[in-house]
Amino acid sequence: MTKKAIYAVVLCALIAGTNGILIKYMSSMNTGTIGWFRAIVPTLFVLPALLRNDELRPRGNYKTLLLASLINAGRMYLYLIAFTYTSIGNAVVLFYSYPLFVAAIESVYLKQKIPKKQLVFLMVAFAGIIVTYAGKPFSFQSDDFIGMIAAMGAAVGYAVTVILFKTEAQNFSKNQLIFYQNIAGAVVFLPFLVGIGSAEIDQIGVGVIYGLIIGIGVFKLFFFGLKHLPAATATSLMYLEVVSAIALGYLILGETLTLNMIIGGAMIVFGSWSISRLKRKEEAKNSDLLTGDSQ
Repeated sequence: MTKKAIYAVVLCALIAGTNGILIKYMSSMNTGTIGWFRAIVPTLFVLPALLRNDELRPRGNYKTLLLASLINAGRMYLYLIAFTYTSIGNAVVLFYSYPLFVAAIESVYLKQKIPKKQLVFLMVAFAGIIVTYAGKPFSFQSDDFIGMIAAMGAAVGYAVTVILFKTEAQNFSKNQLIFYQNIAGAVVFLPFLVGIGSAEIDQIGVGVIYGLIIGIGVFKLFFFGLKHLPAATATSLMYLEVVSAIALGYLILGETLTLNMIIGGAMIVFGSWSISRLKRKEEAKNSDLLTGDSQ
């Protein structure tokens, strides 16, 4: 079963790497419309199961869930803008800086002390962001600049939702998690459907497929792997998404790989991965201590 779980997470990461290709293919639709497909498809997919199992109302703090869902909608919008305006490589590398912001937010707002090792990797990841930006024009007239700022904003938004959902994770099922992650986006992006009639049929079809494979397929594969693997292993394997996305952008769209992006991206991915790994070890250690105390 462990091998199957590893294959599932690897497949999950490779599929997640198609994000940018699918978004760019739907470029004739506005960003909000793409966001609506991304949110509504998984929402409708899990709704029958929630109704059947009487799980529509969460047991935990629904205000926290709705706040996280609203922030996730904003994060999703920025994420789509990032892939629309800049290269897939720039967008995915900068988005994967989110562990840096998780650590920073937990330190500032939750008063959690950052260990020295984590601090070193935070500095490495932050330096990688500077290297990636180096040589880019700092102007809102530059598509690259807009896209990269949006990717950073999406990383911050994702970091916030990770923390919020984490506080309530024990109170809801996987289907509830999918539903409440996406419900706000399904409502907020609804007005963007004005003019969808002018969109090409094949792009609408891709929008539905996008919602299914990214909103449902990726999520289900990851949690299958997480069920049979240590969390640190599963999350580490997900960094293959960065490689997959950059490779697809290069092979399919002919995107160029600059030296700054390669060096800066490697620093961001290494720093972020190291932070995630250390945090998982710390959480596992704390969990073991609590288990020992309870015994």
